[in-house]
Amino acid sequence: MAIRVGIVGGTGYTGVELLRLLARHPEVELKAITSRGDAGKLVSEMFPSLRGHVDLRFADPVEAGLEDCHVVFFATPNGIAMQQVPALLAAGVKVIDLAADFRLKDEAVWEKWYGMPHACPDILAEAVYGLPEVNRAQIRSARIVANPGCYPTAVQLGFIPLIEAGVIDSEGLIADAKSGVSGAGRKAEVHTLFAESSDNFKAYGVPGHRHLPEIRQGLSNVAGREIGLTFVPHLTPLIRGIHATLYGRLTKGCDLQALFEERYAYERFVDVLPAGSHPETRSVRASNTCRIAVHRPQGGDTVVVLSVIDNLVKGAAGQAVQNMNLMFGFDESCGLELVPVLP
Repeated sequence: MAIRVGIVGGTGYTGVELLRLLARHPEVELKAITSRGDAGKLVSEMFPSLRGHVDLRFADPVEAGLEDCHVVFFATPNGIAMQQVPALLAAGVKVIDLAADFRLKDEAVWEKWYGMPHACPDILAEAVYGLPEVNRAQIRSARIVANPGCYPTAVQLGFIPLIEAGVIDSEGLIADAKSGVSGAGRKAEVHTLFAESSDNFKAYGVPGHRHLPEIRQGLSNVAGREIGLTFVPHLTPLIRGIHATLYGRLTKGCDLQALFEERYAYERFVDVLPAGSHPETRSVRASNTCRIAVHRPQGGDTVVVLSVIDNLVKGAAGQAVQNMNLMFGFDESCGLELVPVLP
């Protein structure tokens, strides 16, 4: 029998991406999609791409019957899920939060970076960080999963094999990452207007970006000690895609290509490219795949890892569905066998 699924915040880019994936998932029955401002409106009116696939109307959260769902996804701004999660967990509903409310384990760190008190800090300890390539076993038994951010997914998957093998200086890591404008969400803001972002390229958040503590936390857990990371994000004139160029200083000799191939040999959604490759963002567009290439320029002591994902799929909705599959015992790739879109 299909599981009943609810989505809170179905009008943003991650919300519509969840709808696209879940509408074709053989084990899912979409029961509710919430939006206070658009309650009563057909989903297909807002998103014509879903016409013939999703026949629901947006519902007010109070009347949506989320407590009758098996799992609820939160595709909402930071600070929303933590207000509603305790009641859903008490009702026996599993939760996958695509925002940042449960990603950081330290309450004080969360409050520092997100500028608000946490509404349910007791749940932070229980929440499982939803990076399947690291926490698969814990995700399977979780009641609440904190879906990773887009930058953190690309960066961590690129660094993890090197840190696990202990072959780089983990105190001097550098992540130079670029994102398409959909990563900023669907809300209207000047910096994402076509005339502002098209034909333009810029760095932002250099003094400190909210994804920095999340990446540090994840890589520190892998290393078993605190790591040092410089993270610089950039906005590019793309709609979808993240390209992370990662740098580290090698401390031991090893076959880097073999290291990455062996680490991800059984990971359906991580593709290690042949030696000498340069992955492109368009090679993963609309798919749940992370493509990785590893280089050692001029045979020196610097390793360069190139990691690309679609920020809305492996960086958000696709990874959330991957986590749902694990939580309910489905095949991990169920509903996610997506061929990338080209051109």
